[in-house]
Amino acid sequence: MKLQTYENRLPSINKHFPYFYKMAVCDIEPIHVQDWQLKLAKGLKPSYVRAVQGMFSVAIDRAIVLGITSTNPSKIIGNVKKQKPKIEFWTKEEFEKVISFIYKEDYYQHFLFISLWFLFMTGMRIGEATAIQWDDINFDSGVLTINKTLYYKNQNDYRFVEPKTKASIRYIVLDQCTLDLLSEWKDVQQNLIKTGFVMSYNGIPTQKHTIAHAIERYAKLAGVHRIKIHALRHSHASLLISMGKIH
Repeated sequence: MKLQTYENRLPSINKHFPYFYKMAVCDIEPIHVQDWQLKLAKGLKPSYVRAVQGMFSVAIDRAIVLGITSTNPSKIIGNVKKQKPKIEFWTKEEFEKVISFIYKEDYYQHFLFISLWFLFMTGMRIGEATAIQWDDINFDSGVLTINKTLYYKNQNDYRFVEPKTKASIRYIVLDQCTLDLLSEWKDVQQNLIKTGFVMSYNGIPTQKHTIAHAIERYAKLAGVHRIKIHALRHSHASLLISMGKIH
């Protein structure tokens, strides 16, 4: 797996797997897994419990391959039921209302405006968007090239990595309004800092929590329900459906 995936999952393993640390792997029985599952389910979302138990099952499957145990008690018990999540998104009208509260004459707010606009109008994943360089945008043809994602650990440790899937490498034709806004932002940004990152106000790539905070702040000001960053991707899909571009 990718390093970022490993680092994202490790805290969950360190937090929830110690339940079994005083037991030999071959002594773990279905009743133990069920008790653990019930304890997790008391205070955690079913989707998270499913993810944690899924990692545990993978570990036990590996133990079977290595001859440490013979059965997987987690699979005997089964995982918690999958709940169909409610898809969150903003309509075009809600999005316009939110960004109307952003004052573009302020440099930092201008950066937030272009970041939210870029995500809403392209449907990119946050890692893809934060990796976009000015060279990835052809202002003559209006084509945006998406061929990488950004691994971000901290301000001093970030790098480009391969996209999530091969299908993630794609080209998007940007509308003229978006191209004009990007061109305007490029002039403002480059007059203050020299950076290849489109979504940057200080020369380094944008962090997720910066965008999440902006969504929370301006949604509250606009009286619009708050959504998560990934929901901007859903919002883009909703926009395309409303325009009759997809069904």
